[in-house]
Amino acid sequence: MSTLRAFNVERVAGSAGCHGSVTTLVAERSAGYGAAMAKPWTTLACVSTDEGPLELRQRDLDDFLIVVGGRVLMSSRAHRSEIEVASLACQRVRGVVAPRVLIGGLGMGYTLRAALDECPADATVWVAELNADVVAWCRGPLAPLTKDALADPRVRVHVGDVAKLIRETSRSERWDAIILDLYEGPHAASQSTRDPFYGAGALDSTRTALTDRGVFSVWSEERDAHFERRLNKSGFDFEYVRGGRGGRRHPVYIARPAGRRGSSASHGRHPLHRSERSKRDARAKPKK
Repeated sequence: MSTLRAFNVERVAGSAGCHGSVTTLVAERSAGYGAAMAKPWTTLACVSTDEGPLELRQRDLDDFLIVVGGRVLMSSRAHRSEIEVASLACQRVRGVVAPRVLIGGLGMGYTLRAALDECPADATVWVAELNADVVAWCRGPLAPLTKDALADPRVRVHVGDVAKLIRETSRSERWDAIILDLYEGPHAASQSTRDPFYGAGALDSTRTALTDRGVFSVWSEERDAHFERRLNKSGFDFEYVRGGRGGRRHPVYIARPAGRRGSSASHGRHPLHRSERSKRDARAKPKK
């Protein structure tokens, strides 16, 4: 794991294995927290994974962490980008009758909640999550954070690999939006053409799995020029959006098949951010 969701975090004590119920945060600096804090976390659940123990921790009524191998993946106090990656995608398919939406990665459920808030009553929202325990956590102690999003009748849960689900999408069941909110976005280690999510082959499969007006939305740790080139080579136009103000702001890629109706960016380019437009306009203004 080379990219951690939304955090610059030190190791957390008590993560050698799934033992014990109370741990102490050694140091944590993130958008949702200040300096190091000593208040103990209670480990509500712990399961073994290939990357170390996967833990759900709590210390206040609505203060949760998901930790793997002692590293923080998600916090209930900092989830702005998880909301944006879904909201931006679903806003772009408004007007579609009975839209089909696929979310890769459940996390704490914030992305699913955001998609449901934007989708009409006749939508179907699938969420693919590799770990059944994470699904159970979102039905249990995490449910109040998202108004029990998994209980919404529009939701379908697939416990398995979202990449496989995308590859196996039939033409009659194509998606109006595919949203990847994985704990690793496009980054240096995902440059291989065989990367299951961001490689050239995966992007080709995603393009095929989308409807004519479909949207592909991707959470990213930072901007990735290599990923952008692969998007273009796979026939996508894209926008690069870094929303919000203050704190650490993670970008979201919004891509659509090039030349299809509703595509909002020029092939091979992306719209200027507000800050970039302001700088450009300032340079263009004549001096008085």
